[in-house]
Amino acid sequence: MAGGSTLLLTTQYLEEADVLADQIVVIDHGKAIARGTADELKLQIGGERVALVVSDAAAVPKARQALAEVSGGGDVQVDEFARALTVPAPDGPQTLMEVLRKLDSEGIKLDDVGLRRPSLDDVFLTLTGHATAEDADA
Repeated sequence: MAGGSTLLLTTQYLEEADVLADQIVVIDHGKAIARGTADELKLQIGGERVALVVSDAAAVPKARQALAEVSGGGDVQVDEFARALTVPAPDGPQTLMEVLRKLDSEGIKLDDVGLRRPSLDDVFLTLTGHATAEDADA
């Protein structure tokens, strides 16, 4: 008979769970709402995202519209205070290039841009509609 052990870790620090856990169960208001590996959970909400910061706050609405056009009306998330926008990038680097071309053609200048995978915080926010207690405290 093969032996093994199980360790149950409860945490609101999702970066910790991402590194330490083989299997993750997302619990919201006492109910398990999702289960899987970190990668499986991240794939549930979509793959990579283009994340960018526009140089001028006045350009945020125009950038939002441009990203919506590139993504075919996809979910553009906006943090107006930080001038930050993210959009799903189903084709990874190809989507990033399309975004950059579109923003350049619209004359929108950027302070930062990158292609990133969703974090477990993104997963939790998408699945529950609210931030973790850790994020709320910050």
